[in-house]
Amino acid sequence: MKSEPRLPPIADEAEWQAARDRLLVKEKQATRLLDALAAERRRLPMVRVGQDHVFDGPDGKVRLLDLFEGRRQLILYHFMFDTDWETGCLGCSRKIDDIGNLAHLHARDTSFAMVSRAPLATLAAFRERMGWTVPWFSSAGTRFNDDMGATVDGGERFGLSVFLHDGEVVYRTYFTTGRGLEPAGFRHFLDQTPYGRQEDWEDSPEGWPQSPTYGWGRLNDEYDD
Repeated sequence: MKSEPRLPPIADEAEWQAARDRLLVKEKQATRLLDALAAERRRLPMVRVGQDHVFDGPDGKVRLLDLFEGRRQLILYHFMFDTDWETGCLGCSRKIDDIGNLAHLHARDTSFAMVSRAPLATLAAFRERMGWTVPWFSSAGTRFNDDMGATVDGGERFGLSVFLHDGEVVYRTYFTTGRGLEPAGFRHFLDQTPYGRQEDWEDSPEGWPQSPTYGWGRLNDEYDD
């Protein structure tokens, strides 16, 4: 017989509020620390991507630069899906379920895409099964995953890379894996990029694009893009 889980202790309203207020102090400290980390991330140097990587996409061969879809920044999820797998990584799949509507990223000149080693047809079938609309490209037969640290000693590793382009030149600005990928939502994704949320309260280097916090957001079907 399955036992019932234990419950939190019971308190009166005043005790509950006092405990909540104590926790709130720590929550605010954590928020300020995350803001400081994002500000430091916006000041990271970037490294030029040394070769013109080419992927298989639904419309044929595409370059890494094409994955930007005309935007300045690209967030790329390294989805674990090896060449002989029939089903994508469970953890990666749940992460993509977390993403939400990409329109809010696009409004900040940022694209989002996935890359995996499995053949494009396999990726397309799994994408349709999951009901995803995120662009997904195959790096089969290339060294892209190896060069980006998503394939290590022949084994797959999930991760997230951020790229910025200046004309035809693509730079890598950030990479994270493991629990660094647990937070979700478009604000968190923007916090991984060199330009951040681009809101005027952020501690950003001089010359970074910024606008009022409450002046740029729209419903996801109201953006021009």
